[in-house]
Amino acid sequence: MKGMSMPQKTPPLKTLFLNPPSFENFDGGASSRWPATREIESYWYPVWLAYPAGLLEGSRLLDAPPHHVSATETIEICKEYEFLVLFTSTVGWEGDQRLAEAIKAANPSIRIAFVGPPVTTSPDKALNECQVLDFICRREFDYSIVEYAQGKPLNEILGISYRENGKVVHNPDRPQIEDLDAMPWATKIYKRDMDVTRYNVPFLLHPYISLYSTRGCPAQCTFCLWPQTLSGHAWRKRSTDDVAAELKWAKENFPEVKEFFFDDDTFNIQKVRTIELCEKLKPLKLTWSCTSRVTTDRETLKAMKDAGCRLLIVGFESGDPQILKNIKKGATVERARAFAKDCNDLGLVVHGDFILGLPGETKESIQNTINFAKSLDVETIQVSIAHAYPGTEFYDYAAKNGFITNEGAMMDSGGHQMAHIEYPGLPKEYVLEMVHKFYDAYYFRPKAAFRVIWKAVINRDVPRLYVEAKAFLKLRGQRMKMVKDAKKLQSDTPNPVSAGA
Repeated sequence: MKGMSMPQKTPPLKTLFLNPPSFENFDGGASSRWPATREIESYWYPVWLAYPAGLLEGSRLLDAPPHHVSATETIEICKEYEFLVLFTSTVGWEGDQRLAEAIKAANPSIRIAFVGPPVTTSPDKALNECQVLDFICRREFDYSIVEYAQGKPLNEILGISYRENGKVVHNPDRPQIEDLDAMPWATKIYKRDMDVTRYNVPFLLHPYISLYSTRGCPAQCTFCLWPQTLSGHAWRKRSTDDVAAELKWAKENFPEVKEFFFDDDTFNIQKVRTIELCEKLKPLKLTWSCTSRVTTDRETLKAMKDAGCRLLIVGFESGDPQILKNIKKGATVERARAFAKDCNDLGLVVHGDFILGLPGETKESIQNTINFAKSLDVETIQVSIAHAYPGTEFYDYAAKNGFITNEGAMMDSGGHQMAHIEYPGLPKEYVLEMVHKFYDAYYFRPKAAFRVIWKAVINRDVPRLYVEAKAFLKLRGQRMKMVKDAKKLQSDTPNPVSAGA
């Protein structure tokens, strides 16, 4: 059985790995590729923090948002630790910085490191703005954190940046981890530190557990955050034996869990490996789900279904062919239709992800995407506003062309998504409005509404559906009011008088 700790000569620093408290119901950095407060309260697992937590004896992983641990409580907990590792996000940066300062004030001897996309893309900015940071880690941080906790000097640790004599020092990059089987099992950290019943995703069975079987994604999608800032494009895989062994252990140790989710950037991109893994999962008689690209063929999908796969999360993104080319999706509308048909024929449930406001978006292309989604008629959908995160090709494109508005603000005061990209002829308020019209057009069809209700009945999830529907409709009302107020402000603002008038 795989152990959680590396052999230690001397005890390492007592380390707290923190996914920090933020906005109410905020699903943030360590757990989400798309940090935001959701339409419906939901949380992904902070898998990235689980690996180094499993490598350090005496550590703890505190996932504050789903466990509803407040900032005040977090500061108090940090008094018991010597080293804090905080996973920050672009939208949570300012709050995370203030929290770190408060933690340092309450425990002056604590060492603090930030990890995550914003400190990878802007290490100088992070270190200059937040004086309490001892260092930051760029990209994958597992072994950099472990080495520091075990006493290695800063100047000998690859992949970090820090201040020395008033200047920021960038050590050479750390090579990506190739031997993923050498990493501990994330599920053992969940058992040690977390309450799995606190994690809810509306389209997954509850309770669920997520884990990785691979790292990295070779796809080149211009908007995607993690491959460009954290996991990289090199696709690295665990052995199928190691994955199956972890799932066997998890099934035995979490009898209450109804579903296991592979939260890989791209789970089934390699056919031979996917089919091999399915053969080893089949005897475990698990219910599991995963991410998928529409390029997955029918034979692979059938092997997955036969091995217990229930649902696929699929990034369709857009129903407009030109936009798919603009974002380098590497897929076509026609292939997406064939994929959806294969899934339907095989009995695989599909949750489709769509994004409005991608490069080249117009009012016509938004309607194309809505019509496309309705024609696919997948089980559930999520519609997001395009966010240009620093470090992505999409951000560089939007910044270069002056499309970023709101001073780059991506969230409202509650952490909900705001449109911050505006193209000529496509006001950001229109994009926000169309997100909700998209949901209305999709779910207020009799067929779709009945399907959602019927699934809740047969899964005995009616109370959960009621809570989620109530939360969604509340946020929908708030956002529609925001759009209405913005339109009124525009209509009340007098047009400037030209010089020749």
